[in-house]
Amino acid sequence: MAIESLLIILLVLAALLIIGVPISYAIGISSLAAILQVVPLSVSVLTASQRIFVGMSKFSLTAIPFFILAGNLMNQGGIAKRLVDFVLAILGKLPGALLVTNVGANALFGAISGSASAAAAAVGSMVRDGEEEQGYDGALCAATNGASAPSGLLIPPSNALITYSLVSGGTSVAALFLAGYIPGIVWAVCCIAVAVVISKKKGYRGTPGKYDWKNLVTSTFRAIPALSLIVVVIGGIIAGVFTATEGSAIAVVYALILSICYGSLSLKSFWKILIDSAKMSGMIVFLIGVSNIMGWVMAFTQIPQAISAALLGLTDNPVILLLIMNGILLISGTFMDVTPAILIFTPLFLPVVKTFGMNPVQFGLILVYNLCIGNITPPVGNTLFVAIKIGKTSLSKVMPYMLLYYGAILAGLMLVTYVSAVTLWLPMVAGMIG
Repeated sequence: MAIESLLIILLVLAALLIIGVPISYAIGISSLAAILQVVPLSVSVLTASQRIFVGMSKFSLTAIPFFILAGNLMNQGGIAKRLVDFVLAILGKLPGALLVTNVGANALFGAISGSASAAAAAVGSMVRDGEEEQGYDGALCAATNGASAPSGLLIPPSNALITYSLVSGGTSVAALFLAGYIPGIVWAVCCIAVAVVISKKKGYRGTPGKYDWKNLVTSTFRAIPALSLIVVVIGGIIAGVFTATEGSAIAVVYALILSICYGSLSLKSFWKILIDSAKMSGMIVFLIGVSNIMGWVMAFTQIPQAISAALLGLTDNPVILLLIMNGILLISGTFMDVTPAILIFTPLFLPVVKTFGMNPVQFGLILVYNLCIGNITPPVGNTLFVAIKIGKTSLSKVMPYMLLYYGAILAGLMLVTYVSAVTLWLPMVAGMIG
């Protein structure tokens, strides 16, 4: 029954997505289609509606709309420019200074805004003129911008990690946040390495002259207010001063004050931000609620146990099992957004990795890292296409450079997957996991 139910879910889900049905409706309908073989329609619909309500009524979900609102407030003018200047002051001496700066600024802005596409649009726009003036290859600039933008989704605060915490049965948000720093930095460093190697071959130099300490101090001072959001909110959550939900509310207040001080917020723009945040929050929260139907169906039909048995029947070697999972997640991530993919694959794969003792925190980062790669991989690859649009170039010109970035980012994925210290060292030092 489990395998039949899984096949029904996958086939119906794929068919609905192909014809353009929204992902939340597709998940709900495919789940109901699978359960109808064992549960009557009237009972299925009633139970499904109850599961949606239960899934949406969790208090910890409040953190998601608050962090979305805080990110949209921080997207207002002034933040990206300050972060670009700050990173350029630090990394500007490396070959391909503007490319390297693009990577570093994307990591910071993506972490603050919570959106890879927003980072690619904001930071890419800031560095584009300078890159054109200095004769940089436009396709290379777009590839660098797109490849590095998702790194900020791993660095907290991260809505993807909050969603994983909920779906995985309450994995510590603080531990997940702390675990996300090194993988996010690994992604950014991989991109910087590729950018430096290509820049050396193309003769792109760093900023001329001696290291400008005065400029570093000035740009650091200007960037501190934006960077402090991460320090205050994440520091408070990790230290136990407040919960993730309380921290998200503090992030909104901080971002609101900062936007007012920067003079980038008007009553009209604030109202638009509220509307946009409400729409985005509604979609995500409803999606999480609907995914609760799928969770119920999977538990009732014992799909996770069947998947676990099937994979363990192929091999009991953790290295090979993780390689298979990575392959499935990478392929799926090219067609699905991060949030629905987390909702679908967490209950399928988490029981499997638990059989060989993997910590749920490490698996959460492996999952999100894989799905972030999908953000920059065709045919969907929203973030990549934003970067291409900002760079005024084409996919055919960008892809040769993207292949190099894919190789480096996948090398980083292997580190996150097979070297547990990459994800668990910081939470262990903080005493959050044993």
